[in-house]
Amino acid sequence: MDFPATQPKPTADGKIIYYPPGVKEITDKITNDEVVKRLKMVVKTFMDMDQDSEDEKQQYLPLALHLASEFFLRNPNKDVRLLVACCLADIFRIYAPEAPYTSHDKLKDIFLFITRQLKGLEDTKSPQFNRYFYLLENLAWVKSYNICFELEDCNEIFIQLFRTLFSVINNSHNQKVQMHMLDLMSSIIMEGDGVTQELLDSILINLIPAHKNLNKQAFDLAKVLLKRTVQTIEPCIANFFNQVLVLGKSSVSDLSEHVFDLIQELFAIDPHLLLSVMPQLEFKLKSNDGEERLAVVRLLAKLFGSKDSDLATQNRPLWQCFLGRFNDIHVPVRLESVKFASHCLMNHPDLAKDLTEYLKVRSHDPEEAIRHDVIVTIITAGKRDLSLVNDQLLGFVRERTLDKRWRVRKEAMMGLAQLYKKYCLHAEAGKDAAEKVSWIKDKLLHIYYQNSIDDKLLVEKIFAQYLVPHNLETEERMKCLYYLYASLDPNAVKALNEMWKCQNMLRSHVRELLDLHKQPTSEANSAAMFGKLMTIAKNLPDPGKAQDFVKKFNQVLGDDEKLRSQLELLISPTCSCKQADICVREIARKLANPKQPTNPFLEMVKFLLERIAPVHIDSEAISALVKLMNKSIEGTADDEEEGVSPDTAIRAGLELLKVLSFTHPTSFHSAETYESLLQCLRMEDDKVAEAAIQIFRNTGHKIETDLPQIRSTLIPILHQKAKRGTPHQAKQAVHCIHAIFSNKEVQLAQIFEPLSRSLNADVPEQLITPLVSLGHISMLAPDQFASPMKSVVANFIVKDLLMNDRSTGEKNGKLWSPDEEVSPEVLAKVQAIKLLVRWLLGMKNNQSKSANSTLRLLSAMLVSEGDLTEQKRISKSDMSRLRLAAGSAIMKLAQEPCYHEIITPEQFQLCALVINDECYQVRQIFAQKLHKALVKLLLPLEYMAIFALCAKDPVKERRAHARQCLLKNISIRREYIKQNPMANEKLLSLLPEYVVPYMIHLLAHDPDFTKPQDVDQLRDVKEQSAANRGSEQTQQFAQQFTQKGARRDLRFCSLWCMFPQV
Repeated sequence: MDFPATQPKPTADGKIIYYPPGVKEITDKITNDEVVKRLKMVVKTFMDMDQDSEDEKQQYLPLALHLASEFFLRNPNKDVRLLVACCLADIFRIYAPEAPYTSHDKLKDIFLFITRQLKGLEDTKSPQFNRYFYLLENLAWVKSYNICFELEDCNEIFIQLFRTLFSVINNSHNQKVQMHMLDLMSSIIMEGDGVTQELLDSILINLIPAHKNLNKQAFDLAKVLLKRTVQTIEPCIANFFNQVLVLGKSSVSDLSEHVFDLIQELFAIDPHLLLSVMPQLEFKLKSNDGEERLAVVRLLAKLFGSKDSDLATQNRPLWQCFLGRFNDIHVPVRLESVKFASHCLMNHPDLAKDLTEYLKVRSHDPEEAIRHDVIVTIITAGKRDLSLVNDQLLGFVRERTLDKRWRVRKEAMMGLAQLYKKYCLHAEAGKDAAEKVSWIKDKLLHIYYQNSIDDKLLVEKIFAQYLVPHNLETEERMKCLYYLYASLDPNAVKALNEMWKCQNMLRSHVRELLDLHKQPTSEANSAAMFGKLMTIAKNLPDPGKAQDFVKKFNQVLGDDEKLRSQLELLISPTCSCKQADICVREIARKLANPKQPTNPFLEMVKFLLERIAPVHIDSEAISALVKLMNKSIEGTADDEEEGVSPDTAIRAGLELLKVLSFTHPTSFHSAETYESLLQCLRMEDDKVAEAAIQIFRNTGHKIETDLPQIRSTLIPILHQKAKRGTPHQAKQAVHCIHAIFSNKEVQLAQIFEPLSRSLNADVPEQLITPLVSLGHISMLAPDQFASPMKSVVANFIVKDLLMNDRSTGEKNGKLWSPDEEVSPEVLAKVQAIKLLVRWLLGMKNNQSKSANSTLRLLSAMLVSEGDLTEQKRISKSDMSRLRLAAGSAIMKLAQEPCYHEIITPEQFQLCALVINDECYQVRQIFAQKLHKALVKLLLPLEYMAIFALCAKDPVKERRAHARQCLLKNISIRREYIKQNPMANEKLLSLLPEYVVPYMIHLLAHDPDFTKPQDVDQLRDVKEQSAANRGSEQTQQFAQQFTQKGARRDLRFCSLWCMFPQV
């Protein structure tokens, strides 16, 4: 390069400044534009120089020093400052490794000056951006800032540089800009002696959520910088967290309050950045401060739960310590731990085993919110992928369906319903997943047995929306119902049947209410309407509030005839599912108030409408069900594919139709449906034929007039079943004839006469069906058959059958045998006893004294323990059957007032003692029959006292069952009195308190109570009397009764002593 031609100018210290050729002296005497023009030429000169140009380096050394003067560093013109900065950057490059500036203060000023110029990088559209980029590139390539390590206060420069670069980075910068920034900063971190806290703060502040959201590029830059310098910067990070977390020195940094946010971000960037920090978190998890533990739990929940985290496997001690927080004494900590489990199950299925035991404990947590969140956690993971939750976790949800809190129960039930719909109904994860949750349908329906109306309503809602979605097309909906019913367990089937029964009963109540609206206003009408409204309110959530809403709805019905018409259509037997949907929406629309977003009254009415609306079953639905059953019969259905055998599907389908025939009889009235049922009658399966007959009985009222062809085919089949079918078929056939045919007397006579003539006690196996048919015929048509039956009873039933033992029973010592092992003769005798009862129940009078004779016969059978002839030819198990039959027969006769009056105290005592029979099955079955009759209020009050005798039962479960039955009966009687004002006229026969005298009578005449002074006997009696004191009112009545008169009898006095506080 040629030496400059311009005249050199001396500096203040006498050194001569040489400018590049063509460049005149740069002083404060010239304009800014001229300064810029001359500096551009200087910049060009320094850009072209390299480190090997020793002569030029020496020549331009004074110029280099001059460019660092105050004139340039403090120049107000940004273009001048930029050009000077570019020159200085090149000077550091050219003179490297030794800078021409020896003063530390000057170096500091220069680098702070250069740092300030880097702010120009922010505007990528600036005409000068390329020069700013050149400046950055030059500084990064030469690592010029490393010179500052020699300065005592270099940290100030580095902090300013880092802050500047993080502030200017934005989304308009390309990859090269970011790379040069990273090179510049990483060289400072990696080649320095350490990173001060202030410098670390300048990096970490960009990770705080508030800053991260403001400048995403700064966050990304800090993220990459930390990754690049992880080995160098990790000790500095560890020291920072140690100062804050362990030593509690929050003053060391302005970021102290953000430590948990920083840990989360650093862990996401590179877990190695926190190698020394994690043990500090374990220390914090054991803090005495609940809020501090909560903050750490929230942090670790994010670290352990993040998708790509392997922290739980890499740091087992910390994981185990974290799991311990599931049992924390602080409720929010436990709650946060449970919430974490959902993300963990979804992102780390391998940790499910560790979580299961802790979730099990929390599913029984005393806090409702925690139990609720355990369910949410498990269900959320299950809905994402069923394989994420094991059977044990699903079991926790199953348990919570019986939680004491409604909110928890509801969440558990709805969660299980959603899983069932997703994996069973829609089969989103295949057969294995469907099999895994197949139990859900049974469990949900079992909840219908709960007493709470809220539970019942939720089960109905779940059934309509999840088990058998009502919005499906008819064929699809019925297919869903058909196979659901076929796969339910017996208890779930009973629950579903009960659900339909309750809905049908509520429809009847609403229908009766509408009928009352059609009648003239009167006091009696108003009282009846009030009672009906109270009954309807009991079938809605929160019956107390519901009463007011139901009254209001009733008032609206009275004022709005169109609304009544809509409701009448909704509960009409001919209402289709589509019509029901329209009616519900129309009624809701009329009652809606646009000005009232939340309308409790409307919500309550919707509950009522949802319960009574026939959203599943109509004529079209029954037709679809029948077609499905036909396909099963023909073998063309998808039975095996749906997981049920064809036989099971057919039998379940008939049972389903039988149940629906009670609730929706009108929907069955079609030739196609009845043709299919006739086909079922011809099948060999006895259960199928029996169900088909019962469907005809429930639905066939118009067959005779509307479908003569079906009638002509049905009659001979019913005759055949009544004569030679199974006992159950015979019963249903007789009842069917009586229910649907106008000439029933002729039809029944055609059955009665040949059967009564063909009775032969020597062939007992052929007697059972005829006895059943004859008994039901005489009960249904007593005027026609009571007299002919009397001779049959006297000459055959009593003398020939009951008073003779033709066969010898097996002497095996068993007290009970299965039905198939009972001898035909004993089965015939049992049916003979039932025939006697049915005959008497049909007559409903004792003019001929036949009832007295029958009661004496039954009593004799009980006294002889079932061996009426006392020839000891029948077995113990057969005797048990006959005792049960005799006791049940007396109890059945007691349900008819005219016979109850003639039952003597001794006969009542004998009947009651059957509940203490030596055979467990006799006690069990008799108690069930007793309870069933009492809850229906069919038996007189004194029969409730029989349960007191169960206190002596050796089986704990039987004693518990008896107490439950007793409490249930007390509850039912009180509720009946409350709901029926007319019941006040017969309180003596209804109030449970009045059972006490009968109980005392039974206990006093108990055969085992022989010595009033015997302490053991008195203790037994005390237990029995305690078993029957079901309420405070009962105890008070017992005190009054015993005080007034019971003391006159020694036995009564002994019993009186059993009552406390008397």
